[in-house]
Amino acid sequence: MKPSKLLLIWLTLLLAIGIALGTLQALDIDIPPSLLSINWGLLLALLALATIDALRLKRLPAIRVKRQMPGSLALGRWGEVRLEIEHDFSEPLEIQLFDHVPDGLSFENLPLGIELQAGRISHVGYRLRPLKRGHFSFEHCEINLPSLLGLWSGKRLLDVTDHTRVYPDFARLYGGQLLAVDNWLSQLGVRQRQRRGLGLEFHQLREFREGDSLRQIDWKATARQRTPIAREYQDERDQQIIFMLDCGRRMRSQDGELSHFDHALNACLLLSYVALRQGDAVGLCTFASEQARYLAPVKGAGQLNVLLNTVYDLDSSQHPADYQAAIRPLIARQKRRALVVLVTNVREEDDEELLNAVKRLRKQHRVLVASLRESAIDQLQQTPIQTLDEALAYCGTVDYLNARNECHEHLIANGVTTLDAQPQELGTELVTRYLSWKKAGSF
Repeated sequence: MKPSKLLLIWLTLLLAIGIALGTLQALDIDIPPSLLSINWGLLLALLALATIDALRLKRLPAIRVKRQMPGSLALGRWGEVRLEIEHDFSEPLEIQLFDHVPDGLSFENLPLGIELQAGRISHVGYRLRPLKRGHFSFEHCEINLPSLLGLWSGKRLLDVTDHTRVYPDFARLYGGQLLAVDNWLSQLGVRQRQRRGLGLEFHQLREFREGDSLRQIDWKATARQRTPIAREYQDERDQQIIFMLDCGRRMRSQDGELSHFDHALNACLLLSYVALRQGDAVGLCTFASEQARYLAPVKGAGQLNVLLNTVYDLDSSQHPADYQAAIRPLIARQKRRALVVLVTNVREEDDEELLNAVKRLRKQHRVLVASLRESAIDQLQQTPIQTLDEALAYCGTVDYLNARNECHEHLIANGVTTLDAQPQELGTELVTRYLSWKKAGSF
């Protein structure tokens, strides 16, 4: 409980009058004796009213708050929290409410000013925007109550416990279900290349049509039906994709509001969605993290939910990437041939270590090294140079990019398929590469 501005103003005013009257008396200036009596009477009356008002404030009925919030939120997207306030006040009362929002969540419209009506339940709300992924707990809600005479303000801390999870930005993934897959991919800028030749998996028999190859004719079925029958093929659907996600310190670079690690997660989820819709199995393993996680490749739409629950609280660490140590458990666990997408940030010092690791992995799997390129580096190249510091920054940038490009060229020269993309473009580039390989049957 603390005094209100009104009480402080009255106290200050009466004390100032008392000091002024006392000063006049000390200077032997005649003043009416009744003024001192009136001043002291007002001061005592104020103290009495303040005491009574404080006691009435303490005796106010309890307030009950229920928080209604979504069980999950998407990183960087606004969500709404609703509060239900119950009370037993017999008169209207205006209160201030502040919800204790955990760190990592930004908010709007707090604190809330609410006028409680007698016999009514009040409903209010505010907005939340997650700034990082993970599990968040809401524990307290704070209410400031004014006293009936407005001389005091009382704070009540209520225990209102709730939990929510912040997932990667998967809203666009589920939004794509409302559209045909091809239309959805075209909106994202994904280019599908036409497949040359035949697919790898038999689909059905049908009548021979103009334009079909003679190799498609099923001679036994043709003899039985006494009319040309052709085999129809489709892209192989029972393939496996495993993401090797670097959780090391290089993925902590920031591009806009999201880190490289968050961009990489979004890209992996985007490709997972497309691959699962294509009938393939998707899995994941992490390295250079506090605790390595492994998810075996599984088919079906439900695997996307499993993947989300596996990575939603995953974060980057301060550890360096050790590619040799990362591939050993994957080789031991994954016996069947798969497409391994290694998402990292390739640097010059990784050249030989990464190359040797990928060579070992390529003996059994198809490997794609997806390297994130800092957007700030590209922007720095386009900045006009006017000062010595800008010239030095430009030269350092060019030197860094040249060394990075040499590392990528060395990997390509040794037969390693690489993808160099800015974080915002990584998802689209991965899907484009996946679909082109899928159409060509070159897994």
